[in-house]
Amino acid sequence: MNRPTDLQLHATSHDDDADLNPSDNPSFMAVLDTRLSRRGVLRGGMGTAAAAVLGGLGLSACGGGDDDVAGALEPVTRLSFTAVSKSVADVVAVPAGYTAKVLLALGDPLTSGTPAYLNNGSDTDFDNRAGDHHDGMEYFGLATSGAAPDPANNNRGLLLINHEALSQNYLHPNGESPRPRPAGESDKEIPAHGVTVVEVARSNGEFAYVRNSALNRRVTPLTPMEMSGPARDNALLRTKYSPTGRFVRGTINNCGSGRTPWGTYLAPEENWAGYFTRSSTDNAARTAAGDAKSVTSLNRNGRSQGAASRHGWETSGPDDKYQRWIISLLGAAAANDYRNELNTYGYNVEIDPYDRGALIKKRSAMGRFAHESSAYPKPVVGKPLVYYMGDDSRGEYIYKYVSNATWLAADATAADRIATGDKYLDDGKLYVARFTADGSGSWIELSITNTAISGYAPYVFADQADVCVNSRLAADAVGATKMDRPEWCAVHPTNGEVYFTLTNNSNRKVEPTGTQQALDAANPRAYSDSFAGGPAGPPGNVNGHIIRMAETGAEPAATTFSWDVYLFGAQADASPSMVNLSSLTSDQDFSSPDGLWFSQTTGLCWIQTDDGSFTDVTNCMMLAAVPGRLGDGASTTLNYTRGDGSTLAVTTRVGAKPTADTLRRFLVGPVDCEITGITETPDGQTLFVNIQHPGEAISAATVAAGGPFVSNWPGNTGYGAGGATARPRSATIVITKNGGGRVGS
Repeated sequence: MNRPTDLQLHATSHDDDADLNPSDNPSFMAVLDTRLSRRGVLRGGMGTAAAAVLGGLGLSACGGGDDDVAGALEPVTRLSFTAVSKSVADVVAVPAGYTAKVLLALGDPLTSGTPAYLNNGSDTDFDNRAGDHHDGMEYFGLATSGAAPDPANNNRGLLLINHEALSQNYLHPNGESPRPRPAGESDKEIPAHGVTVVEVARSNGEFAYVRNSALNRRVTPLTPMEMSGPARDNALLRTKYSPTGRFVRGTINNCGSGRTPWGTYLAPEENWAGYFTRSSTDNAARTAAGDAKSVTSLNRNGRSQGAASRHGWETSGPDDKYQRWIISLLGAAAANDYRNELNTYGYNVEIDPYDRGALIKKRSAMGRFAHESSAYPKPVVGKPLVYYMGDDSRGEYIYKYVSNATWLAADATAADRIATGDKYLDDGKLYVARFTADGSGSWIELSITNTAISGYAPYVFADQADVCVNSRLAADAVGATKMDRPEWCAVHPTNGEVYFTLTNNSNRKVEPTGTQQALDAANPRAYSDSFAGGPAGPPGNVNGHIIRMAETGAEPAATTFSWDVYLFGAQADASPSMVNLSSLTSDQDFSSPDGLWFSQTTGLCWIQTDDGSFTDVTNCMMLAAVPGRLGDGASTTLNYTRGDGSTLAVTTRVGAKPTADTLRRFLVGPVDCEITGITETPDGQTLFVNIQHPGEAISAATVAAGGPFVSNWPGNTGYGAGGATARPRSATIVITKNGGGRVGS
């Protein structure tokens, strides 16, 4: 969500901009303060930096290490499309020779009996409509005979699409009402979250969604699910809804996506805490009840007492579906209220795309935090299955999960896919990353047997379930490295290198105070940026970067790794010694990398942005890259001047500078959007991409007045109701190469 006054996206309605990590986990080195601006240091700059050099190597593979999809890999080693120029137009721009069309937008009906979307705020029944804020998604090939999987089918499949959040003013005739919220408004907003399962099929050479498919369905914050793994049946999960702690209700704020080698979908839960509220006297009530440690957990996960909920659903009436959002201690025991309801969110949620009757499970062994995407390297028979995950908030951590079960090839086609998930995702080791300044790093196991955890004074862990539910506190205890908002991750499937987008961090400082984070080798930049020529904002990591990791011995289960920074986001005319360390040109420059994914057929790395500091120059975008490999660049040193005049030198490792053949802008979206979510057909000739919250920055009063809206996309393209003055809608688009061929080739 673009906010010119703040580096952090989602600053008003999401939690990733909150300062939730009060630990004093050390950074790599001391640092310093410098006041730079886009129009100042971004153009010239102070300090020195060694030039980074690099050449791109051809890449092979799939974004999450997904080897269950049949498709020949023919790596693209040189980009040939014409770069798309930066743009602030209210359109989706793709290279010459390509076509982008809308496939599925907010409110589109998923059943034949659901009316067409009028897009005027009067629409209801979001249990049977596509939700809002399209985000991560995956394509699952579908057999022509019906519900059976066919990973090689390029013409028929299921799309599973996350719906992260809401542009709620557009959902109601006159915008969002003040609190107490009308029940009718909450009844739209709640099911507009979650996941859409929708069949898509190619006819006459073009994809469309199948409105009457029996496989279409919604998974919402009210859908019954089960907890699995160590937290199952634990006291921390007991609620009025499930006194045993086994059953949970719904999923929310699903951002980046993931999948499994056995053909299921992972919907990670990201910024879930803000949907809940607890009273201003809750701390005292919990302490009096002998549960003071739960206050530490709630604060660490973003719910201080007295904090208002994001949407105020709890004010809509006495019904349980509204009152569950109040997590105050109200009754005599956990079974009498929803004091533990927050603990039922923050997990990877596994969904079987093909079987609407299959259990949906939350996998607690993989940890609880603001989950972004989950990516795994190619499974190897006889070795554990590994997943990489990021925690998207300022100063949070990078995690890895390693199964105790070793991979069995037959499990890729197992009939009971959720039971296969039980085997690999409920029993394993959870690790957190610690980066060191010499380019090495270590994975630290989050286990109750680790004395740093079992003896942690700020929070007394009871058992391994407690460690999994309070992963952030466990990571604090072992001294993990605070990162600049770890978002999507992707694995290079041939060399196993792991890429993480670090979107930005306004809290990264040269001379930090309080909960601010010091500069270090893996998070080395703090500089100021001005928006539209205005005054420079406070220094921080304005444009973000992409970090790259290689496991020791190329073994995903290794406990040590090496790292460098693949790319630093920057404006092209920024200081090459302090900001534009990757020497990006005007065809390559970007800010706030977020979505990240490798194509299975071309090997291209696709980078998507969610920005609020470069949008005076361009709307958010997607770039195609042919990255090299770790160590193909050089070290560089950034010299900062502290307030007392002394110098702090921060040395980091920068990947090879991209060339015009290895990095280009492929897409620019409409006004005030985020580009997020990407998947493809097995032949790589159809790319699905999500356009989230176009025209989001709008008030209820403007909606009530009928506009003008910040964006009118996709109505201004002729899609849906409203035409050139339509309310904007999040949507999934389909991109193809004119005349056929793999996208990006």
